[in-house]
Amino acid sequence: MRFLNRDDELARLDGLAKDRAGGLAVVWGRRRVGKTRLLVEWAKRAGGVYTVADMSTPDVQRRYFAEAIAERLPGFADVTYPDWGRLFERLARDAAAQRFRGPIVVDELPYLAASSPELASVLQRWIDHAARDARLVVALAGSSQRMMQGLVLDGAAPLFGRAKVALKIAPLAPEHVVDAFGALGPIDVVQTWAAWGGVPRYWELAAPLRVSVDKQLDALVLDPNGPLHSEAERVLLEEVPAATEVRPVLDAIGAGAHRVSEIAGRLGRPATSLARPLERLSGMDLVRREVPYGEPARSGKRSLYRIDDPFFRLWFRVVAPHRAALVAGSPASRAAVLSRHWDALCGLAWEDLCRTQLLRARPLARLGAFQPPQRWWSGNAPEWDLVADSVDGRSTLVGESRFVRRVLGARELEAEARRLTARPLPTPLAERDPKTIVRALFVPATAPHAPRRIGEVSIVTCADLLGRRLGTRARSRRA
Repeated sequence: MRFLNRDDELARLDGLAKDRAGGLAVVWGRRRVGKTRLLVEWAKRAGGVYTVADMSTPDVQRRYFAEAIAERLPGFADVTYPDWGRLFERLARDAAAQRFRGPIVVDELPYLAASSPELASVLQRWIDHAARDARLVVALAGSSQRMMQGLVLDGAAPLFGRAKVALKIAPLAPEHVVDAFGALGPIDVVQTWAAWGGVPRYWELAAPLRVSVDKQLDALVLDPNGPLHSEAERVLLEEVPAATEVRPVLDAIGAGAHRVSEIAGRLGRPATSLARPLERLSGMDLVRREVPYGEPARSGKRSLYRIDDPFFRLWFRVVAPHRAALVAGSPASRAAVLSRHWDALCGLAWEDLCRTQLLRARPLARLGAFQPPQRWWSGNAPEWDLVADSVDGRSTLVGESRFVRRVLGARELEAEARRLTARPLPTPLAERDPKTIVRALFVPATAPHAPRRIGEVSIVTCADLLGRRLGTRARSRRA
């Protein structure tokens, strides 16, 4: 798959490479999100050298590192380095002598730090002195956000505050789905997002298959021989240290337990024991904590925990609890397992897509700028999928995201608009001083001449959220 987006990230890294004084970049983010591809592209275009660590002994790690550096600095691997300090000192001297300023990329830094606890302090001294004197451009990267936090990002970390560029690499945005998969229709875009989210590695595997989403999932995930059948387990094992202790929490959330008390009940553990695993899962960008609109951000009384990554959500809903049936089943029986959960997964993916893309929705732009939306729920009262105050505080948007696997015409939209108009507002809005209420209905696709506003309800489509025209081709049949 061709290199997509990352223009802002490359621009910031290129700016550091052009800095005559050199400096440090720190790059981190969850696994499979495209950090390596970004760093390789940058090192190549900037004339630098890319190195990647593995889980080996320090002596072997230093030898591999030296061999990678020798591609740019001949002779660097001709000696054996007894420790990291002497290796880095030699690197700075040779680079200065050959007027090589980098960038020097060290990927998967946590693997090195796990086997050499002194490495963080060694790097600190080197960055502060020898590397600075040689005006080197250095990039440190890692997928283990816990380890990167301890090495670089935390206030007490040895390298804290030394980075001129700090980049957290996020999944690709939904609008790039069509760049990778072709001219999909809006319903296909939502289903593709429900399957793979914005993780480039999964796109690389799925896009070349040129089949419907359900067939992509069967070939790559549901089939026990598929390359992603054990993906979630593999990602947890590859963390440093391994994150296998949080697996039961993901199982519980994937099965529908969202409150701490519910998760604890499923696991047979006290609720107080879940603070650390939930914090770690949040740090890995796999789980998000939600509080209803109007509640303080730190309020824990009504907070919910949800799997934030679409692929992990699907894996823990479909693969984890049905492993035996998938291993022993046929393609038809595997499709039946997926079908039982597919509409609900697409609905959650569509809601997430609406939430993350709301700020660029064209039909709402004329109504002003809105803050990031939240959900609202309370007891048996009707829920609202999106509630967002305007930046100027004069209005509030209340919206519902409704995923349907067909194009909606005027009559259906009018019925939905009447229902939405009659729905009670969230309690925090009803209790406040009156303000302008903006109601919105979010659906993937509408008929060509369907109204875009019905009464006080704005109709927002997938194309509106992505800010681009979408194809009409429907590749995905019913899963």
